[in-house]
Amino acid sequence: MSVDSPAPEDRLDWARARGVGALAEKMGFAWVEFTAERAVATMPVEGNTQPVGLFHGGAYVVLGESLGSMHANLHAGPGRLAVGIDINATHTRSATSGHVTGTCTPLHIGRSMTVHEIVVTDDQGRRCSTIRITNLIKDVA
Repeated sequence: MSVDSPAPEDRLDWARARGVGALAEKMGFAWVEFTAERAVATMPVEGNTQPVGLFHGGAYVVLGESLGSMHANLHAGPGRLAVGIDINATHTRSATSGHVTGTCTPLHIGRSMTVHEIVVTDDQGRRCSTIRITNLIKDVA
């Protein structure tokens, strides 16, 4: 974590104040936890489905990218910006109701690059999708 990162007790407030962007907000993204070790958020299935009623694969990716990018930006600190340069997702189950929960953990935290894994589960705790995102950390002009 950057020396200029918010204090541990302020990290969830920092994430909520920074926001996740209009798309994730419209999709019902809601923070649960935000620490140096992990970031957790939920998203409702309703309103985020394919025509056949399954949680949309792109919605899993929006949840994963929002979590991974925000966690990378916490690490980056003031005056630096983390931007996604690669993301992939493997969907192994389809959520059809309730909420999904994304749990983001860092796999690599470096000076100029981060890699995070996001595991998305349904209300029964079953893994639905596994997402990996790589973020480049750069100085803000």
